[in-house]
Amino acid sequence: MSFMIDETGQRILRLIDVHKDQIIAFAEDIAAHPEPGYEEFRTAGKTAEVLKNLGYKVTEHLARTGVKGTKSIKEGPSLTVIGELDAIGCHSHPNANPVTGVAHACGHHAQMAAMIGCAIAMADPDVQKCLAGTVNFLAVPAEEYIDADKRARLKKEGIEFCCGKSEMIRTGVFDDTDIALTTHVHMVPVEEDFYLGNPACNGYSAERVTVRGKAAHGAIDPWNGVNALSITTSAIQMMGLMRETFREEDHVRLHNVIRKAGDVINSVPDEAIVETKVRAASLDKICEITDMVNRAYAGSAYAFGGKIEMEKLQGYMPIIPRAADNALIEAADDLGLNYRTVQKGDFNNACTDVGDLSHLVPVVNFTFKGFEGKLHGADFKITDPEKAYILPAKLLALTVYKLLKNGGQEAKKITKSYTPVFNKESYIQYVKNTIE
Repeated sequence: MSFMIDETGQRILRLIDVHKDQIIAFAEDIAAHPEPGYEEFRTAGKTAEVLKNLGYKVTEHLARTGVKGTKSIKEGPSLTVIGELDAIGCHSHPNANPVTGVAHACGHHAQMAAMIGCAIAMADPDVQKCLAGTVNFLAVPAEEYIDADKRARLKKEGIEFCCGKSEMIRTGVFDDTDIALTTHVHMVPVEEDFYLGNPACNGYSAERVTVRGKAAHGAIDPWNGVNALSITTSAIQMMGLMRETFREEDHVRLHNVIRKAGDVINSVPDEAIVETKVRAASLDKICEITDMVNRAYAGSAYAFGGKIEMEKLQGYMPIIPRAADNALIEAADDLGLNYRTVQKGDFNNACTDVGDLSHLVPVVNFTFKGFEGKLHGADFKITDPEKAYILPAKLLALTVYKLLKNGGQEAKKITKSYTPVFNKESYIQYVKNTIE
């Protein structure tokens, strides 16, 4: 089915085309200056500058580096278009920052370009005349995993929750959001250029485990020691043997990184530190597998005569899947895009803090091509700026227009049909319960 683009829709597309070079330059500048989560100061500054120049009311330093540009047009639904500021740790990427080792190997700079392109179109007075509601453009920090040591440092600075969207929920940044709009480069195998809707997605829990042993000379009297590395190795082996009990439909994934395993090679290691991450498709399954992992640690410590100290770390919630909304499909048809929609059974084994947001507000989402290589890999790069930057900006902008025209009729349908799992207060309490 195809839809005729009305005059306002055509104006939106012309505005983005006129500013095409600016949008691409913005994306390439962000890609050339990658910054880690909660440290995206330069990226945030560039974003704030663009939004201010477009006439938005801009609020900075949200959840440390977040930026929000707002335009209240008239009474109606409030939409929040999201872009993610941070880069991913990937030392081997050719564009990695030589100091921090992070690179835009996950395409967040493409999201930011799409968000800015949409903001350019929505800033136009003639476009705004046709809208009812509020449009927010929100640049969010720290979508990628933050390790335990950095979380501890950030907590001393007032950042209580691990990721940008979660911290923004806690601090009230999303209080005025009725619908969130998100984008990403493709995260599931899709042949088409665009993938409309939000597929089911894993959530995760994490913990930092300190294994206590007893030091002894490694050659003279190792029998008087308790080897913390042996306890750790045994626990990880147990987790491996548990894998045959994981059902395919639960999408369980286990990850371990040994941060420390002793101090000197000729002494029995008396301390090991491990970060463990459990992914699964539901909150209940995450808790179940986490309990199994903890029994592996406890059992290994008991067998060797050591001790275990566990520090729970906040994870992400699974995404609540959402079919492609009518406004999104109509916008894709208007553009003549090559796309497919989310189907029952589609699944993304990765995790994102969009999952947390999907438990509180409806999330209108799409993903796109225009790149080659592996996500988070050294070979990831944008190969088609039109598909990766410009067409996503047009799709976002047309979707916002279709949601807010006619008095926000389509947006109101979405909010009316959505039932949240948490409100702000119950969400905060749930997260606190998982880390206490």
